[in-house]
Amino acid sequence: MAKVSFETERCKGCGLCVDACPRHLLVLSAKINKKGHPAAEITDQEACVGCAMCAAMCPDCVITVER
Repeated sequence: MAKVSFETERCKGCGLCVDACPRHLLVLSAKINKKGHPAAEITDQEACVGCAMCAAMCPDCVITVER
């Protein structure tokens, strides 16, 4: 099982990771970070296969994928 984590306070809520996830496991949170943006989050950690497409698409490198 892979583990995806986000540096939520650095996320600018661009949604590129949400679009890149082939399993549609990422969403923009209803919670707003200190910068005023909705941070990305994973909806089902166990369903993640660790492809790291989300991390590759993130322009600010706020996503870490551990396999």
